[in-house]
Amino acid sequence: MRVYAESIDGSVYHYRDKSGLEVDAVIQLADGRWGAIEIKMGAGEIEETSENLMKIAKVVDTRKMNEPSFLMVLTGTEYAFRMKNGVYVVPLGCLKD
Repeated sequence: MRVYAESIDGSVYHYRDKSGLEVDAVIQLADGRWGAIEIKMGAGEIEETSENLMKIAKVVDTRKMNEPSFLMVLTGTEYAFRMKNGVYVVPLGCLKD
């Protein structure tokens, strides 16, 4: 992920707060845009993981940071789609070129 982020002038971070909310990767671009990514190889955790991403988006202090440009679950599944809550589900294979 770092290679993809750096190619668009971005950085990758891990996020965890004192309440236990955690995100595997936060990609932040130089212009202030950012997105959160959770990595889950199986389909069984997608729903719960998307709810966690929505919690993260709600606790962001938008006086200090922009709202997220995207929330994504990176999976080992076959299909990419956007959930009703706006979270993207993206197969690992989509990250090539």
